[in-house]
Amino acid sequence: MSKKLYIETLGCAMNVRDSEHIIAELNRDEEYVLSDDPSQADLIIINTCSVREKPVSKLFSEIGVFNKKKKEGARIGVCGCSASHLGGEIFKRAPEVDFVLGARNVSKITQAIKTPKYLSVDIDYDESSYAFAEFRNSVYKAFVNISIGCDKKCTYCIVPNTRGDEISIPAELIIKEARRAAQNGAKEIFLLGQNVNNYGKRFSQENHSKMDFSDLLREVSEIPEVQRIRFTSPHPLHMDDKFLQEFASNPKICKSMHMPLQSGSTRLLEKMKRGYTKEWFLDRALKLREMVPDASISTDIIVGFPGESDEDFEDTLDVMKRVRFEQIFSFKYSPRPLTKAAEFTNQVDPAIASQRLTLLQDEQEKILDEISKKHTDKVYEVYFEEKRSNGLIAGRSDNNALVQVQGDESCLGKIKSVKITNPKRLSLYGDILD
Repeated sequence: MSKKLYIETLGCAMNVRDSEHIIAELNRDEEYVLSDDPSQADLIIINTCSVREKPVSKLFSEIGVFNKKKKEGARIGVCGCSASHLGGEIFKRAPEVDFVLGARNVSKITQAIKTPKYLSVDIDYDESSYAFAEFRNSVYKAFVNISIGCDKKCTYCIVPNTRGDEISIPAELIIKEARRAAQNGAKEIFLLGQNVNNYGKRFSQENHSKMDFSDLLREVSEIPEVQRIRFTSPHPLHMDDKFLQEFASNPKICKSMHMPLQSGSTRLLEKMKRGYTKEWFLDRALKLREMVPDASISTDIIVGFPGESDEDFEDTLDVMKRVRFEQIFSFKYSPRPLTKAAEFTNQVDPAIASQRLTLLQDEQEKILDEISKKHTDKVYEVYFEEKRSNGLIAGRSDNNALVQVQGDESCLGKIKSVKITNPKRLSLYGDILD
């Protein structure tokens, strides 16, 4: 008889893929059916994020809610990045939790659910060659990990302390997984890693053939059933000409690039240990605009990093105005445990940081209003993946614009030409032409 599983995933696309791995591994031993009602679940899992303070605070709130709702005998587990850095403290703060499993220990989930107060948060544990069982939330798009961990040691970021050192997954495993997913109907392969374009720096197997990210992109594109390739997140430091040329010339690579800026100030970028300057970032972004004029560029921006001056903030606004990002993910700096920046004594007044965030987001809205007008009457090739509750179907254009149209489920999993009739900031609306 099957059991019911409720799993809440917080954070990034890598956490989404980790949750898929958790579900797949659980079903190796016994059948678990996904439920959207925690009160009916036999097993409740929170797969956590720790990049900012808010998701960590939410974790303990959610544990309390689930403990009140859960049925008798149900178990609660905490997985992911917050599990990695909090470890056994989770049991102290929330005794109702039955197991804690770190972000580098996903393959141990079947052992975790069978062991009272199971704790495994080793960030040096190597899952790079582990063959996970198969499960995907969508038959249309497949997330595929290409590396685990991160070596960058950015002073604001907790990820190296929750996901460990960077190790590339063997190319043959990546290609095998991508081919299987494509043969099962996924036209789009989404490659995941903390710094995808640093792929190939280190493998756990010493005899692995030398390969960089551009080479890997080319190999994935040679799978006949794959029609689209996306990836996140590349690091601006590793955006060499070979990588940009592969991005521009390979017709299967979707023309959208996430370039995490973090700050436009070279002085702050050095304090962040990002490894590049304002000038380098602009050179790469503007070269990309020149090579692929229709490409979209998204970014991450932190305001209020310790020591940020008005001049530093103006540098960030300057980069925004020159690159004209199609999307930004912007946040106030959040001190994270185990990071160097949390020890800096020149923390920015939260009120000033909030004011700067508002100015930044207002500027971005002006840019988006100007960009959105240019979409009117354009025709995009859209891969439809989702039926919305508003009766529309939704998908992404090659350059990652969210497009919604009138249509039915027969359109899902297909690429169709769409003429845009009503562009908005966050979504384009149009009509299918074929």
